[in-house]
Amino acid sequence: MSDRDVMTGSIVVRGAELAYEWGGVGPDVVWGHGLTSSMAGEQAAGLVSWPRVREANRVLRYDARGHGSSASTSDRHGYAWSALAQDQLAMADALGIESYVAGGASMGCATALHAAVQAPQRVRALVLLIPPTGWESRAGQAELYESMAAIVERDGVEPLIAASAQLPPADPFVGLADLAEQQADALRAWDAGRLAQVFRGATTAQLPDREQIARLTQPTLVLAWTGDATHPVATADELGGLLPHAEVEVVSDLGAVLAWSQRVQAFLADVG
Repeated sequence: MSDRDVMTGSIVVRGAELAYEWGGVGPDVVWGHGLTSSMAGEQAAGLVSWPRVREANRVLRYDARGHGSSASTSDRHGYAWSALAQDQLAMADALGIESYVAGGASMGCATALHAAVQAPQRVRALVLLIPPTGWESRAGQAELYESMAAIVERDGVEPLIAASAQLPPADPFVGLADLAEQQADALRAWDAGRLAQVFRGATTAQLPDREQIARLTQPTLVLAWTGDATHPVATADELGGLLPHAEVEVVSDLGAVLAWSQRVQAFLADVG
């Protein structure tokens, strides 16, 4: 299906105007991106080939509040993953999507989990890419995001870019010469105040309780990579143990990551 056939627009959801794209043929899939990313950012990253997915599914993608072309919110709790799940469900309501496969990467993965907990009768299956830190390990990540917000407010994004350049990338991306520059360009595109808002909002985020996750019965695909402290394999492994119908795949090389798109398409065909 051509990108020319995808409808783009915006809709006011729970007090914020959110940008979205919607198109394809088949069962509904609703997809969320990661923190500081957007529809455009994920398109550039290319982890999932959306034109191919839309050949057999109707796909709703959107910019989460505070990201991309969507409006920000002054209340940091509006960026909690549970609140972002409420946004997702309200958007599905507004567009007439009754049941769907919920999926996403990082923040979008956590949003999908919360949507399934909040409305298990509506979420038919889950696709969870690079699950983020959660539960006991989340406090340390929240402290880091608070520090990042303060740095951005005081000094802009350049100190973050310099610090990020000293950190090793996740294992599949070791040796990619242009990765650091791509990440730097993405950060420089942000308004500093808006970026600080989403970092501070991320301090309120937490995965659903383990007991809530263990009650989910949806077929689930969990895809993770190694060497990434922000998206630790431990979270993916624990989700695989909690969710009764989960498949977990952990990879360490770029070729395996590039095969994820086909993996997602095959899973969607199975549950569809």
